Amino acid sequence: MRLIAIVLTAALLAAPAFAQDRKPGATVSHGLTLLEDLKYPADFKRLDYVNPDAPKGGTLRRYSIGTFDTFNPYIIKGNPSGASSMVYQTLMDSPMDEISAGYGQIADSVEVADDLSYAAFNLRADARFQDGTPVTADDVIWTFNSLKKDGRPFYRFYYKNIARAVKQGPHRVRFEFTGPPNRELPHITGQLPVMSKKWWSTRDFSKTTLEPPMGSGPYRVVKFEPGRFVELERVRDWWGANVPLNVGRYNYDRIRIDYYRDQTVALEAFKAGRYDIRRENTSLTWATGYEFPARKNGHVKLEEVGHARPTGMQAFVFNTRRPMFQDAELRRAIAYAFDFEWSNKNLFYGQYARTNSFFSNSELAATKLPTREELTLLEPWRGKIPDQVFTAIYAPPASDGTGNIRRNLRTGLKILKAAGYKIEKNKAISPKTNKPVVFEILLVSPAFERIAAPFVKNLKRLGITANVRTVDQSQYINRVRGFEFDMIISSFGQSESPGNEQRDYWSSAAADRPGSRNLIGIKNPAVDALIEKIVDAKDRKSLVDATRALDRVLLWGHYVVPQWHVRIDRLAYWNRFGIPEHAKYGADSMSWWIDPAKDAALKQSRKKR
Repeated sequence: MRLIAIVLTAALLAAPAFAQDRKPGATVSHGLTLLEDLKYPADFKRLDYVNPDAPKGGTLRRYSIGTFDTFNPYIIKGNPSGASSMVYQTLMDSPMDEISAGYGQIADSVEVADDLSYAAFNLRADARFQDGTPVTADDVIWTFNSLKKDGRPFYRFYYKNIARAVKQGPHRVRFEFTGPPNRELPHITGQLPVMSKKWWSTRDFSKTTLEPPMGSGPYRVVKFEPGRFVELERVRDWWGANVPLNVGRYNYDRIRIDYYRDQTVALEAFKAGRYDIRRENTSLTWATGYEFPARKNGHVKLEEVGHARPTGMQAFVFNTRRPMFQDAELRRAIAYAFDFEWSNKNLFYGQYARTNSFFSNSELAATKLPTREELTLLEPWRGKIPDQVFTAIYAPPASDGTGNIRRNLRTGLKILKAAGYKIEKNKAISPKTNKPVVFEILLVSPAFERIAAPFVKNLKRLGITANVRTVDQSQYINRVRGFEFDMIISSFGQSESPGNEQRDYWSSAAADRPGSRNLIGIKNPAVDALIEKIVDAKDRKSLVDATRALDRVLLWGHYVVPQWHVRIDRLAYWNRFGIPEHAKYGADSMSWWIDPAKDAALKQSRKKR
């Protein structure tokens, strides 16, 4: 999931910015953006939110939930370690104050055809892998071909319209595009993680491996124990230290990631000082779980950091491959059993907002009636998609928060009866199978059991039996990859500029491909057509129109029971860091550093305990 989150953030980046130089029929630039002018000029020295004089040194201690059994995060096999993200680098990258833009990392500049038929990347001549060998065009081409052939299904969808990569010199690669002009493709190629062709020539990329990876990034794996911990060491002579994106960042000499089986144990480990930073995703824990001495005496800080990121959709997700959930009316009725308002009040301490869009917290959300342009996109599908798409604004069922949802349940029962379901002995009987409606909610974390429990109780009042099953991470990953579930709780992260990744989320082609993100199993021609309208959008206005149209079709398809979102990052950390000003899109802990005075004071306090 971490890999997916990283790749989806990369999908924000999309099209050539204002040129620094022009060639006949092409634009050459140090960066790319879709939304507006690039914030940073060609000669920028560093990002605005970093401290260029931040001291280097010390150990950052992080944590992760679950386990790992491979350092290859790019294939569908195994459970990869997140440490790999600090070992490999991409051609371009986006800063936390401008995630809609991309600037050169391994690439020094990019040339984009005015007709969007190709993008060529000029590599930095001094870019090196950690064995000292140069990063070349051959490495880029090998990486692209390997990801498309043997990588996760995501890459085949993401790179669908990249026809081939062509070597135009030892440090220049040209990617040629197919299909209609696609403003996102230059950045899709720019977010390619570059691997060493030489290193992999004696290894099988399609298999898992616990051999420490060799990349071109700021850290290398120096010590690990599968499923328990990984230690990384900063590359002292790292070639990229003076690249503007990296100045003032990657300040720790070492990073250690400890793995815990569940969040309860991980929280106690944090309280005991076993690791330094914790991003809290559970409202109950945030409200009640940090009352311990170190918090009270200031050694542990809690901070809510606002962000402007799109929040996407978190929801109870139906697997429509299951015959029972191919009935949209059953899915619609089930939504009336989830009482968000009561849950927010009694379980979440009022910290969340209800999600009513797959593109929430952005201008892409369909929060008003469709515009003329949206209706033009939707009209060919009239009669094949719900009528409400054209006439109504979607809103999930709501309550007064008292826990009395009789009105919602009555509505749910009316929907079921109108769809032919019979209620016999307090059981909803399917008109197709003549059997009671029974399904399983598959969970990976016990933290969600308290959320599922009242939902299950309300479903029972509808005559529907839902059984909750919590499994370990490895089993959960394998079952989700193979779509072996009835319902799960999952999320669909979105960007400010959606594009090719929507194919992996919702397209018919992805529905039967194991490991895809089409968890729902959607096979809908209207959805397929609207995805292509997003991918082929010629400008921001047409992109927004197409995305809102897709949002409407997904929402009125009742493919999920929407849950909630929050517009802050909740951070708990031991007070040993120097912290620059937070960026627009959230906290960047890789721009923090160990403050010697704070660290010494904290160590002295611990000695006295």
